[in-house]
Amino acid sequence: MTISLDAPATSTTRERLARCRRFAARSGYFIWRMACNPLTAIGGGIVLLLCIVALFAPWIAPYHPLIQDLNNALMPPGAAHWFGTDEFGRDIFSRLVWGARITLYIVLLVSVTVGPLGLLLGVTAGYFGGKVDAVLMRVTDIFISFPSLVLALAFVAALGPGLEHVVIAITLTAWPPIARLARAETLSLRQADFISAVRLQGASPLRVLWKHIIPLCLPSVIIRITMNMAGIILTAAGLGFLGLGAQPPDPEWGAMIASGRTYMLECWWVVTVPGLAILINSLAFNFLGDGLRDLLDPRSE
Repeated sequence: MTISLDAPATSTTRERLARCRRFAARSGYFIWRMACNPLTAIGGGIVLLLCIVALFAPWIAPYHPLIQDLNNALMPPGAAHWFGTDEFGRDIFSRLVWGARITLYIVLLVSVTVGPLGLLLGVTAGYFGGKVDAVLMRVTDIFISFPSLVLALAFVAALGPGLEHVVIAITLTAWPPIARLARAETLSLRQADFISAVRLQGASPLRVLWKHIIPLCLPSVIIRITMNMAGIILTAAGLGFLGLGAQPPDPEWGAMIASGRTYMLECWWVVTVPGLAILINSLAFNFLGDGLRDLLDPRSE
């Protein structure tokens, strides 16, 4: 009797190909749905462009962002310098390109940190309720009662200026809305019939949270994080403007506005260009968040 080893391998290969095809079909449908909404397509395109610019900054920037050229200080936009130069003769376009790395670094690091933190606290408070819910939500209310920029200023003043401290400060001020959202979603799910059935089968609270409640809360949390990215950009730029973010000569957009405000009446491009970069990217994240809400929220169908 001979045993064929080709059949299982072929079956496994076919299953993998089928999964790949299903994933490709879903991804294509998702991208098509996003492209059908003009604002979402514009926002996604700008965010994608920001990522590309940050990734390939050394090849896109025509000049070094830190080298000074006082002979070409405060030159208006032209062929040599598309967005003009600042008070030290540094090319503003090159500094914007390199500044995209700093902005994207802050946004991604805060989002990766604040998402799991807010989700964990929110689902824990909503599922267990009682004293656990009361304690966690009172702490959340304390953080929410202060404006995010004011609270971030307090944390950065305590920690000291610097890019890493800005990330920590914004993280500590951005998690409460996500925790409240996750708690509300958990409160609506914990009494559902399928959760009761899982409990009757002997599932532990940790398994119920990890396998059933957290996956259902993820779409709402992802949407909220995406829409919070605009606020993260504005808060980081505000801290940089006040001199508490990335320190000179790093090309951070808020710090560029702060250093150029002395010359804004005579040389408008010094503050207008980085201000437009902050405005456009903030709007792009808002548009992208609105589109993701329409796609991922089942109640919008």
